[in-house]
Amino acid sequence: MLPPLASSIQVILIDDCPILLWGLEQLIERADKGIKVIGTCPSSAEAFRLMDKVTPDVILLDIDLGGENAIDAIPKLIAQSKASILVFTGLRDTSLQDKAVLAGARGVVEKRAPVEIVLTAIQKIYEGQLWLDHAAAGRIFVEFSRKNAAVVDPEWIAVSTLTNREREVIAVAALNAGAPAKTIAGKLHVSEHTFRNHLTSIYGKLGVRNRLALFAFAQKHGLTNN
Repeated sequence: MLPPLASSIQVILIDDCPILLWGLEQLIERADKGIKVIGTCPSSAEAFRLMDKVTPDVILLDIDLGGENAIDAIPKLIAQSKASILVFTGLRDTSLQDKAVLAGARGVVEKRAPVEIVLTAIQKIYEGQLWLDHAAAGRIFVEFSRKNAAVVDPEWIAVSTLTNREREVIAVAALNAGAPAKTIAGKLHVSEHTFRNHLTSIYGKLGVRNRLALFAFAQKHGLTNN
């Protein structure tokens, strides 16, 4: 279960379906996970007007807003609000989802996902993480490479491939950088063998060779707190 946050995350919902807006707002508010809906809008134009009055941390955006190309609005929404964009869509067209991320969205969650997943995605992108599955991360890396190799950040892509459990392992290992592997394994409630298996997978994904390099990587990318 997603734990409550110390302070609330301010969220705006943008969707052209009034019933969905109402239902999602009710689900988020009733979940009581430190996430507060501060506005709902049927279009990006309405959202721009709303943001003259409120400052969201996260914007949940449906990219299928009738005749509006919501993907084109993503850079403008970010520029005006500085909020993190989470695409909330019923479309399974991965090319459109990828375009939204390339336009600046921090992640994608499908409308059929359980509300707990939606809440977790909101919290993670608020914390500066990405909410992408491995396949999407790979596609986007290739697209970035094709368009402009100079702006590709391989480490940005590598971080997005980590599982929640691997992030937890990194955080605990970083906070106990000088401790023996057996001690860290105990804190994770796993065997030393399992802990080392996790490290092997993490090293491969992040391109680091040892715990010292992992610690430096974790500090650089804000992975020391899970």
